[in-house]
Amino acid sequence: SRFSVQAAKGTNTKSLTGVVFEPFEEVKKEMELVPTTPFVSLARHKFSDDSESAINDQINVEYNVSYVYHALYAYFDRDNVGLKGFAKFFNDSSLEERGHAEMFMEYQNKRGGRVKLQSILMPVSEFDHEEKGDALHAMELALSLEKLTNEKLLKLQSVGVKNNDVQLVDFVESEFLGEQVEAIKKISEYVAQLRRIGKGHGVWHFDQMLLNDEV
Repeated sequence: SRFSVQAAKGTNTKSLTGVVFEPFEEVKKEMELVPTTPFVSLARHKFSDDSESAINDQINVEYNVSYVYHALYAYFDRDNVGLKGFAKFFNDSSLEERGHAEMFMEYQNKRGGRVKLQSILMPVSEFDHEEKGDALHAMELALSLEKLTNEKLLKLQSVGVKNNDVQLVDFVESEFLGEQVEAIKKISEYVAQLRRIGKGHGVWHFDQMLLNDEV
């Protein structure tokens, strides 16, 4: 039961037809779009003015929230307040929000947009509260800021969806939205715990746990 394989006569040697992608032809259209004017981005591609403006707005949000957190750090670091754990927590939070602003600035430049920094409002500097105490009041403020930031991020993501900017949508979703949910959950737990312990000695104990990263 021997068998052999042989090439069939008349093998088709014709060129392929129906080619979908012809790079040397299609790239001509892209080359016509490459800017030749000085100070115009060469990298910009499928990046709308709406997306550029929304990113600049988000940079401002991140810087403003960072500024409030820095004011909270300064308050709790006072000698007559003396809650070093809260001071550390809010200083770390301030640096994190500033880092987010810088991430958006880097992304803006990467897409060929222009960073336009806007005004930052002066935050309040006193955070004591007659009924709640300063610790609970400050943490409730932080929770509200994180929720507000989440709303702004979702708005930015919707701008990307509206303008069919898949890359912007991916950037916001992969780098920020998940982290924002985690932050809201963590600070919600802090608020719940501070409501339980009141304004007495428990605040100092909670502060020590913050200082030693035990909560």
